[in-house]
Amino acid sequence: MRRPTYPAWLPVDPFIAALLGTVLLAALLPATGGAATAASGATKGAVALLFFLYGARLSTRETLEGLKHWRLHLTVLACTFAVFPLLGLAARGLVPYALSPQLYTGLLFLCLLPSTIQSSIAFTSIARGNVAAAICAGSFSSLIGVFLTPLLAALLLGGGGGVSAGSVLDLALQLLAPFLAGQLLRHWITGFLTRHKKSLGFADRGSILLVVYTAFSAGMAQGIWHRVTPVRLLELLAVEAVLLAVMLALTSYTARRLGFGRADRVTIVFAGSKKSLASGLPMATVLFGAQAGLTILPLMLFHQMQLMVCAVIAKRWARRAPAPAPAAPPQDTGVVRERIGGSVSQWTGRWNRCWNG
Repeated sequence: MRRPTYPAWLPVDPFIAALLGTVLLAALLPATGGAATAASGATKGAVALLFFLYGARLSTRETLEGLKHWRLHLTVLACTFAVFPLLGLAARGLVPYALSPQLYTGLLFLCLLPSTIQSSIAFTSIARGNVAAAICAGSFSSLIGVFLTPLLAALLLGGGGGVSAGSVLDLALQLLAPFLAGQLLRHWITGFLTRHKKSLGFADRGSILLVVYTAFSAGMAQGIWHRVTPVRLLELLAVEAVLLAVMLALTSYTARRLGFGRADRVTIVFAGSKKSLASGLPMATVLFGAQAGLTILPLMLFHQMQLMVCAVIAKRWARRAPAPAPAAPPQDTGVVRERIGGSVSQWTGRWNRCWNG
């Protein structure tokens, strides 16, 4: 029997399937009472481990070397931490018509997050863009986002979004401290991380799944699904589709107007138009606490949407990319030897004539 096939433009991400399965598990078997307390404690430890690994993997030397391409990185950072938040603030006019207040809080929080690393690199590579610049751009965004996202959340969300000075301080203790510890210990543990890369990858994803389970379990206790109707979900999807389309168009137009080459434009579009689920979920758990269940819903939907749309764009750009220049054919060894011998004889004759007057 032939296995079912999926459309080439539709990336079937097992991790997204695991996320959806975790949400379903939280809906059917939410953690309550003592189990909720234990899950909350485990989540804090998992988040600390996650950001410790982020810090340990991020090469400070490579990041500093990447500053040489500063115009590209400033463009990506401006799109990520300036244009996105402005669009999020503009979406405030959609409340309560298309977005509920809590869904809007989640949408605005989404706009404050750093860019992705893995998917930006993958799509840039598929579209034959500047992969090295994509690595540096994603690293810069993640590094700055650890500091900047909580500050923007405290400034733009404030008390109305469930963000207080105490929650920002908690974020610093739970995320920044492990991140900086990973940076400090990176020199001694790089070999261990390299040898156990696959196992630690499962730890990354397991931490995020635990965060999702804890957040949605708390949301089930608050009855979040009774506050989100199918119509609201469709409206949220429409708003996020417009947000992604606007960012894709703006990054493409801006990169072209600033005179970047094709490879750099590809990097700017993919790095400047996406948001990180891996960074956003732990941050939301710390910032919003028990209110995180409904707040992370816009982020989860936007993440899958950006994967699907950018996969289509990357493959289309790959087909339109100019073919690489053919390598020069190797010269015959005998011809090369003959040319070298003739040049040596010629220069020897000139030297003898000069020496003899």
